[in-house]
Amino acid sequence: MLKNLSIKYTNWIIVLLLLSSSLIMAQNKHVISKDLKWSEKTALSILNNYPKAWQIDGNQKPKWDYKMGFLLFSLEKLYQKTNEPRYLNYIKEYADEMIDSSGNIEKYDQKEYNIDYVNPGKILFHLYDITKDNRYEKVIVQLRKQLENQPRTESGGFWHKQIYPNQMWIDGLYMAEPFYTQYTLRYENGKSLDDIAKQFELVQNHLVDKKTGLVYQCWDQSKQIAWANPKTGTSPTIWGRGIGWYMMALVETLDYYPKSHPKYKTLVGYLNQISKSAVQYKSSSGLWYQVADKPQLKGNYLEPSASAMIIYALAKGSDKGYLASNYKKTAQKSFDAFVKEFVKVGETGEVNILKVSPSVGLGGKPFRDGTNEYYISGKTKDNGSPALAAFLLSALELDK
Repeated sequence: MLKNLSIKYTNWIIVLLLLSSSLIMAQNKHVISKDLKWSEKTALSILNNYPKAWQIDGNQKPKWDYKMGFLLFSLEKLYQKTNEPRYLNYIKEYADEMIDSSGNIEKYDQKEYNIDYVNPGKILFHLYDITKDNRYEKVIVQLRKQLENQPRTESGGFWHKQIYPNQMWIDGLYMAEPFYTQYTLRYENGKSLDDIAKQFELVQNHLVDKKTGLVYQCWDQSKQIAWANPKTGTSPTIWGRGIGWYMMALVETLDYYPKSHPKYKTLVGYLNQISKSAVQYKSSSGLWYQVADKPQLKGNYLEPSASAMIIYALAKGSDKGYLASNYKKTAQKSFDAFVKEFVKVGETGEVNILKVSPSVGLGGKPFRDGTNEYYISGKTKDNGSPALAAFLLSALELDK
């Protein structure tokens, strides 16, 4: 009998602890009003679900990563519009967890020459301006040194990583160029602007598909890796999110690129070209597919991160005057379709984005061959960070 009482007592303690834990978590969560705009509802959902920014996508340990950089960039833009301190605090907390007292990034190795590591550096410009904390500026300089020494293709394009020789990846343009542009204007009097334009020029010359006007994910100038087209060096698939990365790279680089520079109009021309092609390949509902140019491909599906990135780039491009006003109307219609297709609001008001494609890559071990089937076979998940960040940015740009 005493044994049974002990078991019951123990069980009650466990139940009380669980209830207590749930109450504490509930108290720490922000109440999300249905009257808020989509941008703020999404931001508060992120803060609720990921108390620490490094926890996004289920990460178990802090890491310096492009996904955190993208998500925090979206929150930075929201903070700049709302002046809501909890968004800034969330960004700063991540930076302070990842940067030690000497101004070094935890577990960062420049010799990996991983261009993804450059992207989170964008959030440090604003943090430094606000706080004047020299640690942030030291990391900014470290990341610029990485670009200075980053291996390049024979034609001058940044390798995506040390382990991927001779390869430019389309997402690498987003990872590096907006940061690179801010840096060269702030610290170098713009001396690297030609080099930045060169990176986009190489994409136009080698990654843009002549038939569709859309972009492939990768280009191997040596044409040696197994996935490379023997004539062009491109990977086999036109990836929806890849189009989004490229369009965002252009609009965010143009945020800083001087209008007086001879290459400014060239970059605007590239944005117009890819925007026109992207709109031609949207679905009848106004969204984009995982394999962007093959909507009828068996197993292909409408993909939220690609769609939100393109919507954001079209809206921003139009607002900034890089694109015609009709692109803003397209973005608005596509945004409404996005909400209908992908957004589910939970009982507590939290925004959930459904069926986000997983991360993809090429080469490596086991070898990823980049076929259409490879891109559509990955398991989707809800609330993948690229979709959350891009949806927040698109909502912000459209004032939704």
